Amino acid sequence: MSTPSLAALPIRRLTLRDLTACSDLSEDRGWPREEHKWGFLLTAGKGFGIDDPQGGLVAACVVTEYGPWGRPDLGAIGMVLVAQRHARQGVGRRLMRHVVSAMGTTPLTLHATPNGRPLYEELGFKVTGRAEMLSGPFTADGPEPGVFTRAATAEDLTAILRLDEEVFGADRTPLITRLPAFADQLRVAADDSRIIGYAAAWPNMDTHVVGPLVARDTETAKALISSLAAHTDRPLRTDIDVRHEGLLTWAKARGLASVAFNTVMTYGITELPGDWTRRFAPLTVAAG
Repeated sequence: MSTPSLAALPIRRLTLRDLTACSDLSEDRGWPREEHKWGFLLTAGKGFGIDDPQGGLVAACVVTEYGPWGRPDLGAIGMVLVAQRHARQGVGRRLMRHVVSAMGTTPLTLHATPNGRPLYEELGFKVTGRAEMLSGPFTADGPEPGVFTRAATAEDLTAILRLDEEVFGADRTPLITRLPAFADQLRVAADDSRIIGYAAAWPNMDTHVVGPLVARDTETAKALISSLAAHTDRPLRTDIDVRHEGLLTWAKARGLASVAFNTVMTYGITELPGDWTRRFAPLTVAAG
């Protein structure tokens, strides 16, 4: 029996049962396996994939929707991967066209690597910004930021959700309410009992990823990162909007080194909603 052509292989929805196959695909492309992140994304978002008749996945990606159920305001595309043996055969383009079509009129966003950007531009995505990935051991140095922070409690959730929607520009309740179980730390910054920022640190291989990072200003963002770093022995990793030059300079002076740049792109809108001045880092670039 002949093997079906790649173009004939169906695209299907992925579920948590595909966690191992998705992690295998990451490893195949030289990425970390990231089972913890894959599990989160497959639960909070919609996975799409193509099965390989020889076993495993030919390709995969995840879309995370934000806004009202059934009528999302925004969709974030991430984890777009094609197995090495099937690379440069149009599989990624076919999968992306399928996802864009399935999302209909919903505006889309993604963080593109240099390798992926040409494909996304071909599909109609436009560049709207950049994020710089930083990673390394955090070393406390200089005066402590003068903003009060503490561990978040269950009573803070309503205020966190309200602040997040205001800053992000869309309701992310299904994502944010999963943070206490997904992250090792969830902390808030407060001013006169009012929450002015929040941040999480979640485990990814040997690091703690800082994200989301939402804060009233740069000093509040510094305080949140410092407080997260004080409660972990792992190196930190985060992806900061390059417009936040002050935070980038401060973080690099404390041991976080530049690793890579990703291009922020949108489809169907010219700019991301919300307030970028208070949106410092995403939960993960895969979820916008």
